Amino acid sequence: MFQMYQKYASFNGWHFELLTMNENDLGGYRSASASINGKGVFGTLKYEIGVHRVQRIPATVSRDRMHTSTITVAILPLPTEVQSNINEKDLKIETFRASGAGGQHVNTTDSAVRLTHIPTGITVSIQDERSQHRNKSKALKLLKARLYEKERMRVNDERARQRMEQIGTGERHERIRTYNFLQDRITDHRIGYTVHSVTDFMSGTELLHEMTEALQQHSNRQSLLELIQNE
Repeated sequence: MFQMYQKYASFNGWHFELLTMNENDLGGYRSASASINGKGVFGTLKYEIGVHRVQRIPATVSRDRMHTSTITVAILPLPTEVQSNINEKDLKIETFRASGAGGQHVNTTDSAVRLTHIPTGITVSIQDERSQHRNKSKALKLLKARLYEKERMRVNDERARQRMEQIGTGERHERIRTYNFLQDRITDHRIGYTVHSVTDFMSGTELLHEMTEALQQHSNRQSLLELIQNE
């Protein structure tokens, strides 16, 4: 299935980059991840989020014994670069005399600078330079770095939450799609859409694209109905 998405990325002209791949003891993969970049990637692949059920007869077991397994797919949008611009209105700027060892003033001017970012309460103070301007410049740079780190942690926490919501428990009743190799059938349970030829579907070309378009159309219709009902 991972290869199916790689081929689908190529089919759409997207850039596919392998990030991680962890093998299991059976020659398969326990988990894998990739970065996919291109126009409309998340808007298209978000319909793949959920539990995919695979029904097949493995080569290692009796021919009359169907084996069912599940694969969980999570699709996360790449975070945009954290905005580091600071609105001057959000800053409280204070100046004071720099202090040396023992609390002695190192100069007679208010060259030290304390910046407080009012929305977050983050405060930084710089008194290294004799110039108030240079101290303010350093303080602003440090404040931006701390705000960047705070936002980065928030984004990472949000991505972790989204991933957990997408993965769920992995139970079979959460399945969104079934790949039945014995019947050569793929059924998407959300819209009751069925296609045949598992091999062609997993080539990541027209059949997968047609199912994705059907899911997009269904989603658009649902959104339109909700909009009409809320008027």
